Amino acid sequence: MKISFVVCHLGAYALAIDKLENLFEKFMEGSPVFLSREILRHDFIPDELPHREAEIIRFGAVLAPSLKGTRCSNLFIYGKSGTGKTAVAKYVLDRIARKGRTTSKKVRVCYVNCRKAGTEYRTLSSMCSAVGVKVPFTGLATAEVLSRFKRGLENTGSTFIAALDEIDALVRGYGDGIMYKLTRINEELRSSRLTIMGISNDLYFKDLLGARVRSSLSEEEMVFKPYTAEQIRDILSQRVQLAFRCGSLPEPSLNLVAALAAAEHGDARRALDLLRVSGEIAERGNASVVYEEHIREAQRKIEHDRVVEVLDTLPLHSKILLCALYVREGESKRGITTGDLYETYHGCCGKLGVDALTQRRVSGLLSELDMLGVANAKIANLGRYGRTKRIQVTAPRQTLSKIFAEDPRLTELAASPSVRD
Repeated sequence: MKISFVVCHLGAYALAIDKLENLFEKFMEGSPVFLSREILRHDFIPDELPHREAEIIRFGAVLAPSLKGTRCSNLFIYGKSGTGKTAVAKYVLDRIARKGRTTSKKVRVCYVNCRKAGTEYRTLSSMCSAVGVKVPFTGLATAEVLSRFKRGLENTGSTFIAALDEIDALVRGYGDGIMYKLTRINEELRSSRLTIMGISNDLYFKDLLGARVRSSLSEEEMVFKPYTAEQIRDILSQRVQLAFRCGSLPEPSLNLVAALAAAEHGDARRALDLLRVSGEIAERGNASVVYEEHIREAQRKIEHDRVVEVLDTLPLHSKILLCALYVREGESKRGITTGDLYETYHGCCGKLGVDALTQRRVSGLLSELDMLGVANAKIANLGRYGRTKRIQVTAPRQTLSKIFAEDPRLTELAASPSVRD
């Protein structure tokens, strides 16, 4: 009996291996859907950026003086996620660096995503690498890393443009000290110049900076508006020609992806994600054409994965705040006020045995949830009682419910009909 079980088990295992081998072989033969799925990735920068020509020209005009070794104005770019800020920044930086290599005044450029870098140390470390200075992964004081960057930059004798994406994440986590030092660094340089390009999803980013930093920025500002449905369709159409096999993504499917993206968020990045995942779902189902059912399934998958990713990276108090909002919003479909939300958040902290943050800090966490797209806060006029914010959950409640159920700390809170002091 035991021998028979072992033989059956080995047979099933061998069958699974054969299926896996067949899957790999089929994949190696080529995709029936894609020519190159990498073209649909966020970090792919095409030769043309539709509907961002005016922004590209303005970027170039601001940064062009660097080609003569002159310091440019610092440039700060604002706009929601997926509006082309990063793509335009990388596009112009690449062009100006290439142009600089043909002149006597070289231009060095550096792009750092501050949220991914995580710390001031790693942000400065990336800038050091761009000027040929190596620093250890950890172990030095931040002031020492800044000093090495300054020496390395001076040794290059070139103009340096540092693009700091999601710069608000760095300032929220570490204050504006590093910004102050970077904006003052040109006073100590003789043969080099530093220009800061800040990129943020937060239109009120400058409110995070102290008066002394704001006074030394000498910046120009640009705001990127969300794409319309027609503009998103143009962007997707450009990528489809490069990424998909002829006929694998019919016109109705392209129109549906563009309409869904524009109706929900106007986010070109998420629209490209939807396009790519739709193609992958069709491919896994042995289909050579992407149909509506593939797009609808991809939409559900992306929405769930996005919320899961957001929640996994949130600090504890942000999770508690979102859970409090989830509980209270079940009582009021019009959204709840900041005062009611803080009261519920305070009660949740009490149940979990953790110290509640101040209302001001909670307001900052709420702004971050709004920026991440899992909650929405709008100003509401209460007449003679003044104004307040009404907050609503924008992520699907069913998805949040499943995620909260997987976290023992939040399961009981999410299931409570109401949590108050």
